[in-house]
Amino acid sequence: MTTQELDQTKVEAFAGQMVGILNNGMLALMTSVGHRTGLFDTMAEMRPATSEEIAKKTALNERYVREWLGAMVTGRIVEYDPDRGTYRLPPEHAASITRAAGPGNLAVLTQFVSLLGNVEDGIVESFRNGGGVPYEKFPKFQQLMAQMSGQIFDATLLDVTLPLVPGLVKRLESGIDVADTACGSGHAINLMAKAFPNSRFVGYDFSKEGVATGAAEAETLGVKNARFEAKDIATLDGTAQFDLITTFDAIHDQAQPARVLKGIYDSLRPGGTYLCVDIAASSKLHENMEHPLAPGMYSISTFHCMTVSLALGGEGLGNMWGEQKAVEMLGEAGFRDVEVKKVEGDIFNSYYVARKG
Repeated sequence: MTTQELDQTKVEAFAGQMVGILNNGMLALMTSVGHRTGLFDTMAEMRPATSEEIAKKTALNERYVREWLGAMVTGRIVEYDPDRGTYRLPPEHAASITRAAGPGNLAVLTQFVSLLGNVEDGIVESFRNGGGVPYEKFPKFQQLMAQMSGQIFDATLLDVTLPLVPGLVKRLESGIDVADTACGSGHAINLMAKAFPNSRFVGYDFSKEGVATGAAEAETLGVKNARFEAKDIATLDGTAQFDLITTFDAIHDQAQPARVLKGIYDSLRPGGTYLCVDIAASSKLHENMEHPLAPGMYSISTFHCMTVSLALGGEGLGNMWGEQKAVEMLGEAGFRDVEVKKVEGDIFNSYYVARKG
C-alpha cells in the first residue's frame, strides 16, 4: 500500500478554513441573539459604552451582554477600547445588521442556523432512509420568513418589483384580479390591496395560521379588497379567472412544482401575467462557485426546502433549482414568453415575468 504524500500547505490551509467555519458558525448564533434582543439596534445609536451601560439601555442582563460582547469583539463585529472598557458598533457594520438597514439587514438570516439545527436529527435520518422532515417540524419558519420577506416587500414591492412588468401598475390602478399563491402571512397581498383599491386580491396558502395572519392584518389596515383562503396551490382548478398571479420564493418548496406551475398558467386569463420571484442561482453547480450565498442556500435547501417537499413524496426541487430549470419548467407549463429580470442590490432573487398568450 502506498501512502499518499500530503501537501502540507493545503493541509494547513484547510485546517485554517475549518477553524474559520467553526468560529463563523458560532458567530452566526451570537449575531442572531444580537438581532433578536435588539442589541445591534441599540448600540448603533449609542456612543462608545461599557457593558453595564449597554445592558441598562437594552434592559438585558449585564453578564450575558458582556459575554456576548466578547464574541462580537473577537469576531471583529464590535470595536473595543481596552483603556476605557467601552464598546462601539461601527456604522459601517450597523448598515448590515440592524433593522434600520431594511432589506440589507443580514442579521435576520442568521436565525436560520438555530432554527434548522433543531431538525438535524430528522435530516440525518432522512439521509439514511429517504423521505423528509415535514413542515410542521418547523414551527417558527413561517414567522421568520414573514419577518425577512416583510422588510423586502415594504422597501421594494410597490416601487421596484411591480414596475418590472410593463404597464402593470396602470392596470392595477384601473382594476384587475390578482392572486398571490403560497402567500405565507399575506403581507404582499395587503400592501398591494391597500395601494390599488380598484383591484381585487386573494391569497392562497396551505397554512391556516398564515392566512389567518393575513386576514387579521387586512382588517387592521382597513383593506376591503383582499381575502385569504387556506388552499394547497397544487389544487388550483385551472379556471381562467386572474389577470396577475404572483409567487414569492415559493415554487422551489412545492411538493409538485410542475403541477403548481401548470395550475397557475391555466388560472390566468389570456394575456395575463405570472410574476415569479425565486432564488437567484444557476441550475449548474459549477456556475454557483462564486455565488456569495451558495453554501448557505444549499444548506437551507437541504434542511428545509428540499426536505419538506420529499416529506410529502414530492420532487424535492430545492431552492437552488436555478434559472435554466425555472425557465424550462415555465415553458413546460405553457408559458412561451418568459423574461428573467434582476433588481439592483438584490443578490437573493431572480424575477421571472411570464405571459400567457
